[in-house]
Amino acid sequence: MTRPFRTAAVIGAGTIGLSWTALFAAHGLTVRVSDPREDLAEAVSEALERYAPHLAARGLDVTGLAGRVHLAADVTEAVRDADVVQENGPERAEFKRDLFATLAREAPGHALLLSSSSAIPSTAFAGELADADAARVLIGHPFNPPHLVPLVEVVPGERTGEDAVRAAVDFYTSVGRTPVVERKEIPGFVGNRLQNALSREAVHLVEQGVVTPEDLDKVVMNSLGLRWATVGPFLGAHLGGGPGGYRHLVEHIGASMQRLTDGPAQGTGAQERLIAAVEKAYGSAPYAELAKTRDRRQLAVLDALSGTAGTTTPKEEN
Repeated sequence: MTRPFRTAAVIGAGTIGLSWTALFAAHGLTVRVSDPREDLAEAVSEALERYAPHLAARGLDVTGLAGRVHLAADVTEAVRDADVVQENGPERAEFKRDLFATLAREAPGHALLLSSSSAIPSTAFAGELADADAARVLIGHPFNPPHLVPLVEVVPGERTGEDAVRAAVDFYTSVGRTPVVERKEIPGFVGNRLQNALSREAVHLVEQGVVTPEDLDKVVMNSLGLRWATVGPFLGAHLGGGPGGYRHLVEHIGASMQRLTDGPAQGTGAQERLIAAVEKAYGSAPYAELAKTRDRRQLAVLDALSGTAGTTTPKEEN
């Protein structure tokens, strides 16, 4: 750990903020929550009760969970002694600009100032801060709900310090998340852009009468969803090329797959750079070893899903 994290301030107690609150408290942090909603006490109590079994199932001790969570009268009180601040406010740059000016002024100078922003890069709302404050502002974007879904996209702004990036990675790792540092700011970051690309094509296929919404979901759940949950797109493609790896896959079906897209064809130089990047990531491991790991994980997912068959209905809350 680059620094100790004992107290967290959660600013904004909507769906994301409440999930963060439960996760942080389950990992032993003192959590102070601020939100102007009139039912804050009831919302926090209900969320802790609902999420405690999820956290216990992940091996966390939820005894005394509520005792580690405190309601703050306002933002100033919430961040006064914070080591880390997780902001979950409205997705509006002007709102976040004003809020982060307050956070920078009221939180201790060592506190990390993190935003759960889904699409707005931190540079868009940290531009008016002093350099020392902008250096500790960055994105920590989770996928809903963050107490269950491990990914956190750590996205530094133009003036974020490297020590803050390392500290953010340490912090999210310490609460059982999987942080991924993204080195270039782009609206929507990586996860939402991938999600939106798939969603656009899904809508197009349904609108064209190719498939029903229900059957499209079946396609994803029984192929891409299963595969990507275990290996991801690039490792999946590398294994799809057999012992020849990603290079073999591109050479044999790359051109035909490119014809399915509306974008410009990938140039030879760009294609070779991508192949080299994938081979650098996965080429040193034997194909048989990687395939065995993939298959073991896929069987584990299938076994887990078979144990929940018939328990979810379209009306059940996600």
